[in-house]
Amino acid sequence: MVPPSRPSAAPPPPDPSEVQEVVDLVGAWTTVPDVAERCGVPLSRVRQWVADRELLTLRFGERGVASIPARFVGDEGPRPELRGTFTLLADGGMNDLEVIRWLFTPDDALSVDGAPMDALEAGFKTEVRRRAQILAF
Repeated sequence: MVPPSRPSAAPPPPDPSEVQEVVDLVGAWTTVPDVAERCGVPLSRVRQWVADRELLTLRFGERGVASIPARFVGDEGPRPELRGTFTLLADGGMNDLEVIRWLFTPDDALSVDGAPMDALEAGFKTEVRRRAQILAF
């Protein structure tokens, strides 16, 4: 008989200096209300995108407002190529802060100059996911 599992402890909060490093790396951030207005959808829809991991958030600043990298959002909503990439990296053990950092950190191994996010925006989803897979597994 297998003993009941104990709930795992919540991960420790990220180091504020790490958070600030990622905030600076990403540059442009937006909020849930701003995404709702930009995409013409209710706040609940944007919250659902976050819950479904179509968008990732990071809390920072004095009030700790949940913020989304602005480049994660198109005019219609979340960039469609991100969800699978988020899943792949999370399955490899990365937390949201690490996923965001990886997507915005320049990588010379990509066909496109810049970071994986630049490559995704340029249409190189498969290449980015291959790089993510190498890191994750």
